[in-house]
Parts: sequence; structure tokens; C-alpha cells
Amino acid sequence: MRGLKILVVVMGLLIVGGTLTLVLLIVQRVGGAAGSGRWEMALDQPEGTRIAGIAAAEGGLGIWVARPDGDRVLLVEPRSGRVTGEVRLGR
Repeated sequence: MRGLKILVVVMGLLIVGGTLTLVLLIVQRVGGAAGSGRWEMALDQPEGTRIAGIAAAEGGLGIWVARPDGDRVLLVEPRSGRVTGEVRLGR
């Protein structure tokens, strides 16, 4: 009976230790994805362009830029800072 009690305590400790390890790994991965919270990028746009708005889009950010030659929305991938698409009015 004493051996069974020791086995139950050891198994309980293993479950608690495994759960804590899993939680720590999840927190590290989520924290690693966010980085330091600082994110910088430069949009290659002509002089006189201003950012009129920013919104979350599927798979990235939609940045509305007001340019001298007309407004447009740039689709940006946040991880790389690369412009993946552009939406503008046209005929």
C-alpha cells in the first residue's frame, strides 16, 4: 500500500510539472511572436504622402495612404514589413 501512495504522489508531481512546462512553452512562443512590442517599417512612397488610416486585414495590415496622385490602400505583411498588394481606384 505504501508503494502505491508513493507512485500516486510521483505521478501527480509529473502531471503538475508537465503542465507547468507546457504553459511556459506556450507563453514563450506567444511572447516570441510578439517580440519586444516594437515594430518599424518604411513605406516607399512619393514625397507628400501621408497615412490616412490603418486597419487590420486578413493576413496583415491595410494602410490607407493619401498620395498627391490619389489615395490607395497598401496591404502589408507585418512579420516582414513587405507590401504584398495595393488597391487603388481606376477606370
